[in-house]
Amino acid sequence: MPKNSKTVKREIDDDEVTESVKDLLSNEDNCEDSFKKSSLMVGDVPQNKERDVEEGSEEEEEEEEEEERPAWSSKLQYILAQVGFSVGLGNVWRFPYLCQKNGGGAYLVPYLILLVVIGIPLFFLELAVGQRIRRGSIGVWNYISPRLGGIGFASCLVCFFVALYYNVIISWSLFYFSQSFQQPLPWHECPLVKNKTNTYVEPECEKSSATTYYWYRVALDISDSISDGGGLNWKMTLCLLAAWTMVCLAMMKGIQSSGKVMYFSSLFPYVVLICFLARAFLLKGSVDGIIHMFTPKLEIMLEPKVWREAATQVFFALGLGFGGVIAFSSYNKRDNNCHFDAVLVSFINFFTSVLATLVVFAVLGFKANIMNVKCVEMNTKKIVGFLGKEINPSLIPHHINFSNVSPEDYQQMTNIIRGVMENDYPRLGLDSCDIKEELNKAVQGTGLAFIAFTEAMTHFPASPFWSVMFFLMLVNLGLGSMFGTIQGILTPIVDTFKVRKEYLTVGCCVLAFFIGLIFVQRSGNYFVAMFDDYSATLPLLIVVLLENIAVAWVYGTDKFFEDLKDMLGFTPYRYYYYMWKFITPVLLLGLLAASIIQLGLSPPSYSAWNQQLAQEQSLSYPPWGLAVCISLVVTAILPVPVVFILRCLNIIDENAGGLSTVSYKKGRIIKDTACRNREDDEDDASLLNAKTPSEAPSPMPANYRKQSGPASGADVMLNGSCSTGYVMPNITDIPDMPESDL
Repeated sequence: MPKNSKTVKREIDDDEVTESVKDLLSNEDNCEDSFKKSSLMVGDVPQNKERDVEEGSEEEEEEEEEEERPAWSSKLQYILAQVGFSVGLGNVWRFPYLCQKNGGGAYLVPYLILLVVIGIPLFFLELAVGQRIRRGSIGVWNYISPRLGGIGFASCLVCFFVALYYNVIISWSLFYFSQSFQQPLPWHECPLVKNKTNTYVEPECEKSSATTYYWYRVALDISDSISDGGGLNWKMTLCLLAAWTMVCLAMMKGIQSSGKVMYFSSLFPYVVLICFLARAFLLKGSVDGIIHMFTPKLEIMLEPKVWREAATQVFFALGLGFGGVIAFSSYNKRDNNCHFDAVLVSFINFFTSVLATLVVFAVLGFKANIMNVKCVEMNTKKIVGFLGKEINPSLIPHHINFSNVSPEDYQQMTNIIRGVMENDYPRLGLDSCDIKEELNKAVQGTGLAFIAFTEAMTHFPASPFWSVMFFLMLVNLGLGSMFGTIQGILTPIVDTFKVRKEYLTVGCCVLAFFIGLIFVQRSGNYFVAMFDDYSATLPLLIVVLLENIAVAWVYGTDKFFEDLKDMLGFTPYRYYYYMWKFITPVLLLGLLAASIIQLGLSPPSYSAWNQQLAQEQSLSYPPWGLAVCISLVVTAILPVPVVFILRCLNIIDENAGGLSTVSYKKGRIIKDTACRNREDDEDDASLLNAKTPSEAPSPMPANYRKQSGPASGADVMLNGSCSTGYVMPNITDIPDMPESDL
């Protein structure tokens, strides 16, 4: 097969062509095979022909595109990029929390089922369309159906919203990383307050804990509510600037620069997790945490909420709908086995979540043991104070030594006292000090990373080293996801609007930094929670549902299977046919409905830090806060109906003169500027530049290509009345021209 249309040009001697326009048009079918490689796409055609593309020129365009488009240096680099994007902070602090909350080891069963039913098919779908069409999300969905082109713009908007607050979390990790080079760690104990007469422990810290106080008061310097902005936190502002600078430098040269960074940012977290797991197993109480994790609570599996949360976690763990998956796969070769990639990356993601959960539960088991020992010490002092007064000394077993009371001894004492003083026991105010109760305290998100984990690490030997490693791991996990998120913004815009990637990258990062200043106010943590709850969940569900419908029902599952067979060299399992066409859309609709119902049942609220009580309390958003929440959801999905309406009304595809625009590549499109009836066309040469027969050039250039498709005859009828003629001139004389959307 010829490599490009220039080869065709060499095979034909232009000087020998003497056919008239009419003769050439009448011999169109005979000439068809000889001139397959020239490219023309008509942008505004009747609805039933919208997706008719020149099949003969498709392969040629793709081969030329393959030569021009950047590509991954190796398959390993590409896999690491996909793994880095899908494996993020959610694997470390969201999955363990859901596992702890929803039945321990039993939660893995619904998660695995939904990973196979929803996760892998949709992940495979996004990989396949990106690799097949070799465009970002905007170009991909314009290609499949121009009326659904808004899906790509919605993906870009969601990516931008997520990038705004996700990089703030990286900046928090950078701050803690910079503070970890101290012995002891600055959050090791509560600060002391000195006045003229005495020195005392900070009351807010004493009521909560040293790590909690450091997080809310030192790191965030948080305000009491979202309405109280409190000005910029300059420490976090500088960290946010550093985070966006790193992202900008890594993304400046596209996949050539970000791909190399992936070798470190994707692999380093696994090194840290394995080191943490090995260290945690040597700590007292870690086994209790592991046992607690794998103790299944099978009755919880029957609750619909567990399945809904598992489906949501599968959905976000793989990064579906963001456009990053499509962007990364668009730089692959056409014959890459994307089915293998989908299964591999999905299960790497799952095993990473399990590994992170093991680490988290081992560390939380150690922390629970430490807290339990403290609880026993405090309550033993209470018992000693009650002896001879409230408690008869004869109730205390003789073998118990009050200078060293173990948790088992404490449980024995309290059981005896409770049995004898059944009515008066509550008045004593003794805590149960049960390690299982401590392990059942569900902690997620920032609370797990910046409070629970930091507190556990203060008890590690060589705690600064482990703190440095942990927060460096969080930075790398965050950056891996950020690269995919930013790629989901840059690639579609570069492909569609042909802008310089360097300028676009810098502009995007600068704009995001200045908008991101709202997240580094003293009230910034509340805005992070707002964006996390409302800017992504519903819009992404809608985006992925529409993606599934666009491929399975608009483009056609059968046609898509033919494309996959052409790409992969084999036909995918029939399993995916039924998943894409029936099962997955129904499940996504159910998940979307459940999410909307959940939002309706729980009015928008956020957790605010109360300085006087030294604890979190739930507050309702003010009216303007509710407006922002609604605006985030509406803005993210607005491009879908807007583009659909504009396409239906032919507003996007019409130029100033009211005529249909024609997309082209390596060819000059010559239009008829007037709409007329077919009967009036006396001479086909009048199709050229709307000239009279005497003005029309003849003979026609040899490498002429008529659009293939159902339209036939001397002209292509647009909207039933307007005709368009075109020729392919000598390619060496005409510079390459940009290719617009289909």
